Amino acid sequence: MFPREPITRRGFLRGASIAGIAAAFGPHLSRAIAGATDGNRPPRILLRSAWQTVNIGDIGHTPGIVRLLEEYIPEAQVTLWPANVGDGVEEMLRRRFAKLGFAKSADEVKQAFAHSDFLLHGSGSGFVAQKQVAQWKKETGKPYGIYGISLASVSDSARDLLSASRFVFFRDSVSLGVAKAGGVNCPVMEFGPDGAFAVDLRNDAAATAFCSANGLEEGKFVCVIPRLRYTPYWKIRNKAPTAEEQKKYARSLEMKEHDHAPLREAIIAIARQTDMKVLACPEDKSQMAIGKEMLVDPLPEDVKKRVVWRKNYWLTDEAVSTYVRSAGLFGLEMHSPIVCVGNGVPAIVCRFAEQTTKGFMWKDIGLGDWLFDMDEPKDVERIVPTVLAMVTDRAGAKEKVEKAQAFVHRRQRETMGVLRQSL
Repeated sequence: MFPREPITRRGFLRGASIAGIAAAFGPHLSRAIAGATDGNRPPRILLRSAWQTVNIGDIGHTPGIVRLLEEYIPEAQVTLWPANVGDGVEEMLRRRFAKLGFAKSADEVKQAFAHSDFLLHGSGSGFVAQKQVAQWKKETGKPYGIYGISLASVSDSARDLLSASRFVFFRDSVSLGVAKAGGVNCPVMEFGPDGAFAVDLRNDAAATAFCSANGLEEGKFVCVIPRLRYTPYWKIRNKAPTAEEQKKYARSLEMKEHDHAPLREAIIAIARQTDMKVLACPEDKSQMAIGKEMLVDPLPEDVKKRVVWRKNYWLTDEAVSTYVRSAGLFGLEMHSPIVCVGNGVPAIVCRFAEQTTKGFMWKDIGLGDWLFDMDEPKDVERIVPTVLAMVTDRAGAKEKVEKAQAFVHRRQRETMGVLRQSL
């Protein structure tokens, strides 16, 4: 349930009078009154986020934004309206955010609509909760805002909803350009970091146990993450693939050697030219098998001795606790690099056309030298020397990360300021 404030005599009488006025003048006034915040109580924010649990990055959007709200609007009462908080995610969130409310059932969501002053749409690969934002707008008439999304196209309905928002923050400048070209006309449209940059979850006990069991010393290993061009969600969910999924899977298989060969070469260079070990680890539930097949098994025997394969999926807290013990990360995913940079850890991003435009945020935050297009041969040629430089020039890598981190922190502060003004 959402957090409640104590009921006082004054508050009861005020509520009774509001109810009488609303009954007399109809639903539209009722909505307006319900949306007006009492200066004697904290603002109430309903956060629509937590899209799925099979990917530590999708999980990470939510604790990142909740942490920002905790830091910059600490008086706010925040209720999470999740799509999915199973697989231990709800428990992980409750451990970190004791005051966070939850609206999961239909009745709880209905109460949250009446209780809350503002709807905040969390970070995602697109306007993920467009349907729910439309519902909020229609049923409450209260304000809302969009925080840290990518956008590939603009439909008529999306244009109207985005334009009526108090603000829309895009996590990459390409998406901002798409919105402007698509006719979105919102009072505040700017670059705003993905919420996952603010993740501070930890499971140090699990990370320490894993690293100790696998001979991974703090600061003496590098993480690498594999990825197919299209995530085979049908495999994760034990379902038969659709025709479209089969087509996408064929494309993934066609490109998997092309995409992973440079990562293997970087692993070999690290193993043979430095004293570092390499941890092949997942961002989603499909990537343990991919890591073994494409990164670990084909390696020369002398290199395999310096490589650890993580065979089990993990939640975001354990992953972050492991990343902060490493010397850096590289690979084909986006959100592990995001939480790394958010925690001061160097991270290199390799992307391809099949992903959303989120990878371009690396240029936006000043890490363009660490962004590689796998479909550009000249970029692919630079991956191994850049990974080696990240590992061997620790001071230079740290300086680069700190500059990017400072920029992200500034934008977090500024975007949260816009949210505060909108409440």
